Amino acid sequence: MIERELTKLIDFNLNSEKDSELSVKLHKIQVIKRDGRIVEFDDDKIKNALVKAQIEIDGPLDPVSNTKIDHLVDLINNEIAERFAKNIKIYEIQNIVEHTLLDHCEYELAEEYINYRTKRDFDRRRATDINFTIEKLLNKDSRLVNENANKDSDVFNTQRDLTAGIVGKSIGLKMLPPHVTNAHQKGDIHYHDLDYHPYAPMTNCCLIDFKNMLNNGFKIGNAEVEPPKSIQTATAQISQIIANVASSQYGGCSADRIDEFLAPFAKKNYQKHLADAERWVDDEAKRDAYAKEKTRKDIYDAMQSLEYEINTLFTSNGQTPFTSLGFGLGTNWFEREIQRAIFQNRIKGLGGEHRTAIFPKLIFTIKEGVNRQPSDPNYDIKELAVECATKRMYPDILNYDKIVELTGSFKVPMGCRSFLQGWKDENGQEVNAGRMNLGVVTLNLPRIAMEADGDKEKFWNLLEERLGIIKDALVFRVNRCKEATPANAPVLYMHGAFGPKLKKTDSVDELFKNRRATVSLGYIGLYEVASAFYGGAWEHNPEAKAFTLDIVKALKAHADDWGDEYGYHFSVYSTPSESLTDRFCRLDHEKFGNVENITDKEYYTNSFHYDVRKNPTPFEKLDFEKDYPQYCSGGFIHYCEYPVLQTNPKALEAVWDYAYDKIGYLGTNTPIDHCYECDFKGDFNPTERGFECPECGNHDPKTCDVVKRTCGYLGNPQARPMVHGRHKEIASRVKHMK
Repeated sequence: MIERELTKLIDFNLNSEKDSELSVKLHKIQVIKRDGRIVEFDDDKIKNALVKAQIEIDGPLDPVSNTKIDHLVDLINNEIAERFAKNIKIYEIQNIVEHTLLDHCEYELAEEYINYRTKRDFDRRRATDINFTIEKLLNKDSRLVNENANKDSDVFNTQRDLTAGIVGKSIGLKMLPPHVTNAHQKGDIHYHDLDYHPYAPMTNCCLIDFKNMLNNGFKIGNAEVEPPKSIQTATAQISQIIANVASSQYGGCSADRIDEFLAPFAKKNYQKHLADAERWVDDEAKRDAYAKEKTRKDIYDAMQSLEYEINTLFTSNGQTPFTSLGFGLGTNWFEREIQRAIFQNRIKGLGGEHRTAIFPKLIFTIKEGVNRQPSDPNYDIKELAVECATKRMYPDILNYDKIVELTGSFKVPMGCRSFLQGWKDENGQEVNAGRMNLGVVTLNLPRIAMEADGDKEKFWNLLEERLGIIKDALVFRVNRCKEATPANAPVLYMHGAFGPKLKKTDSVDELFKNRRATVSLGYIGLYEVASAFYGGAWEHNPEAKAFTLDIVKALKAHADDWGDEYGYHFSVYSTPSESLTDRFCRLDHEKFGNVENITDKEYYTNSFHYDVRKNPTPFEKLDFEKDYPQYCSGGFIHYCEYPVLQTNPKALEAVWDYAYDKIGYLGTNTPIDHCYECDFKGDFNPTERGFECPECGNHDPKTCDVVKRTCGYLGNPQARPMVHGRHKEIASRVKHMK
């Protein structure tokens, strides 16, 4: 008995020594990837591939199958350790895996593994095969034609843009550093807007310098445009500027403080009307009243024209320009009337059916002493803003003091949610208008969590590895943008949209360097990451939340280090994830299968947001989310889901007031769908591909108006369908107030 136990102990020690020796050998081996990167050998990747293949054959693994795979991995490790001392190429590992499976008569497993590897090779080739992708476009593949809810894929200029985008993406993938291309194609990261960049050295989104362009004149095409002499002409010029800027970049553009920079042109209208009144009216008070009434009508008409112009514009890339108007801080009569007219026009709606305008996005600023309290001079405008939000969902609101705290200065976001950080020029003057973003690369955080398989140390190591790829991708974006010349986009670089007017021979980097421009590290799915480690109901677990905060802190620390190294502002950006919520989840479902609270939902959760399937109160949701934006101030937004609010605007105002000193940027989601067949107003029911009237079943976009918040902005999913994952996410949303 004792002898037998001693023999077991000796065998155990010998095996332990062999295992230890094998581990040391494997630890010294580095893997040369297809893209040229060198990484440490990790046999978990071999095991995961075999597990996935076995599941495809027999379904969930039983203990016998699991033991068999562990044994096969041991055999593969031994052969690798015997044949390679330092470096091994990825295809050499794959060959050893295949031959080990065949040598041990695991024919089904070998076939499934080989098929998987072959499919991956096909997918890589197809991504740069223009003919293959053109065929998908001709067949109206929904993942291609519905990638952007702001594009109508039935119109010719959108179809032309999609076709050009296929060419641009195929070429762009070949231009990127190989390891960046590989990571993008696998779904480890997402290099945004590949249909435009890097094929062309285009920039992303911006705050247009409207004030200087309108006051000093500008040039578009062959026309030298003089400063306007009325508010009607000013808004007409704004729409032309927007159209040209939107055709010269691929992101959104914003008009910051539009009420303030348009007020001097409204004053010109007033002065003209006052001069007319002085000819015919003796009473000075009546003259003023006459001039103001006429000016009020001019302001209303001008803002109505601007709204119609923006909604009827189609840029060269086949979409309505993504435009945001920021306002709310002006307190003089002209500024107040501009604010009022913006809201009155939006509340009225477009056309004879009074449909909700999707653009421009309205962003209203709330500030203590200006409009927050009933005693503030512009409180009546805030009340109008609340009414507008209950009926049209916009405006989203900015809380002035919190935005300054989070971003270092006050300004509206560029387009949807991309915030510039506080910046001063060489004269010490704060500058916001005329600055821009150079693009986004987003990190697939849920994938890292699933690859880590419960091992926190492995999670952080994988995160560090992926951030190295993100850094290379962002630096490439910056360097590619710097290759543009002012003549590539005259309205941006030479005629004032980006502020200083460059000469043809100047370097565009003059407008990017020294942190004047931002470039963004995006992320998605903190909810899913914590679910991988703590389960799906983790929101009230302090340890789980601290873990998610540590992640965004790490992202910010890296971005700050890169900024110090390169001199551009690397910002952490809570990616809107319109199509990415679908793409990452779909790719991860293929890789990991149906994972509860992660891939089983068919979408990933936007940035740091509370799980949309749950129903905290608005106050609980905001309290949960308020801790994140300080680490991702390059882009963020919060929103709350409400029932119909039109009869209870004070409920919405109560949430706005509660949010004031807690968060910077807040959107309203409330049912405003309208069926013109039966006159139902409220919340349409989700279907597999769209939405339908709960009263009569109508789903025809010609006779119903369905408006949902896509992410940071609104969309009309009946007229312009969304990708599957985004549709599932919208359909899963639960109201935060009953």
